[in-house]
Amino acid sequence: MNRVIMTVTLCADPEVKTFGDGKSLVSFNGAVNKRFAKEGEPTADFFKYVAFGKTADFIAKYFKKGSKMLITGEVNNNNYEKDGVKHYGTQILIDTVEFFGKKEDGGNTASGTTETAGSTGTKTDDSGFASYDGFDDF
Repeated sequence: MNRVIMTVTLCADPEVKTFGDGKSLVSFNGAVNKRFAKEGEPTADFFKYVAFGKTADFIAKYFKKGSKMLITGEVNNNNYEKDGVKHYGTQILIDTVEFFGKKEDGGNTASGTTETAGSTGTKTDDSGFASYDGFDDF
């Protein structure tokens, strides 16, 4: 099983690409705090994240540099060969995304209400989380 759940802080604004069929792709670099770090070592790991379709649209609309999000997804190898040189990379393909934290702490949630975007539309509730489940994008 290839499944990850991460709390991510965006290192830069998401980059959005739109294809001819109207579908979107969003990519960004994000930091994940380590649970334990030895003195003198980095306290975060950095990964490249990718999302497609409505999930990408949701991220592009609501998240920016410094925003925090809770994601679920899978780890993908992004290996390729160019000019005879093999390149290796890893990226996280996002399936679902939720706002995480308070707005003043870099999160995106509004006090008392939460916006949830899904394949059936937008809902508001008092659960403290907003999410988008992108399983219906393709």
